[in-house]
Amino acid sequence: MPTRRTFLSTLALAPLARAWAGFAAAPPSAYPRRDFAKISRHLRPVGRALELPGYYVWCSSPIYGPDGRVHVFFSRWDAKKGMGGWLNGSEIVRAVADRPEGPFAVQETVLAPRGPGYWDATTCHNPSIQLVDGQYCLFFMGNSNGKTDTKRIGLATAPTLEGPWTRPDQPLLLPGPAGAWDDHCTTNPAFIKHPNGQYWLYYKSWNTAEYEAAKGQAIRGNRKYGLAVAEHLGGPYVKYAGNPVIDFSGQGQNKQFEDAFVWRQHDKFNLLARDMGVYSQDVGLYLESADGKAWSFPKIAFLPLANYGVQQPPAPSNLKRYGRLERPQLLLRNGHPEYLFCASQGGAAGTASAFVLRFS
Repeated sequence: MPTRRTFLSTLALAPLARAWAGFAAAPPSAYPRRDFAKISRHLRPVGRALELPGYYVWCSSPIYGPDGRVHVFFSRWDAKKGMGGWLNGSEIVRAVADRPEGPFAVQETVLAPRGPGYWDATTCHNPSIQLVDGQYCLFFMGNSNGKTDTKRIGLATAPTLEGPWTRPDQPLLLPGPAGAWDDHCTTNPAFIKHPNGQYWLYYKSWNTAEYEAAKGQAIRGNRKYGLAVAEHLGGPYVKYAGNPVIDFSGQGQNKQFEDAFVWRQHDKFNLLARDMGVYSQDVGLYLESADGKAWSFPKIAFLPLANYGVQQPPAPSNLKRYGRLERPQLLLRNGHPEYLFCASQGGAAGTASAFVLRFS
């Protein structure tokens, strides 16, 4: 990854007097205009969705169904577990709406933790829904001990968005050997079918020794992304010899990222993600690539809610990521982004919900 100057680590929020239309023409002075991706200039806030009393809602992955309605596969867990409950009690649920703006009606739990003896015993999280080769593919993360070291990527499939879902007995992708950059876990799947017919799976991981050495720090380890390629949808997925394909560790100061979403448009690979220190902890990133392996240095893709004129009450003491957008997932129509679904702490339930933005 090429080196760049040291970026500011905090984001100056635009005053409410600056309307969103004004921001589109003049980004906040904390970052020069050249640091913003073109895609960032077209985002408009819609509002929150899936504010469910008694639950934290995260990881909202949308797709248009054959009936034209919007189906969202999202993670939720009992609010009594707190924000950290995603690691030891999340389930994946489907909701549907007539329009991307909602309102969404919850339909059913699609995947729930299966209990002792299974690789996804304690959580089901990170859903990413795709239509591949005429079937619906739900990529997700499960773990078996309620901790990060057993996080594994899996793939469930179904003939319709309503199911029935064929659940995997084994993970789709395993970590690397001890000492490898990806020996800790496989998580945060981002999938794309390559124009050459191959199946490409991007995944997040990090090194266990780095993770243990960073105990007590704000961010443990250093999250990077690798690529695994298969000739068949169900695998086997073979890790690319040049992994990790995206790695910001050379920038210093433990800069990293997560929550990748990948799609192809204009004959190139495009990627959205959440920043973890390249610019700040509060913005989203956009990267692009001609071959899906060598990626550009990121630009800013989206900003905290306050920059879009979204007013919220003061942050509750239990919410430490209040106001920022995470887990970006696109609603595509004919391969073109129409809406951006993110996760954000707050909302009517005082926990977390989806937040929707549209492209104009």
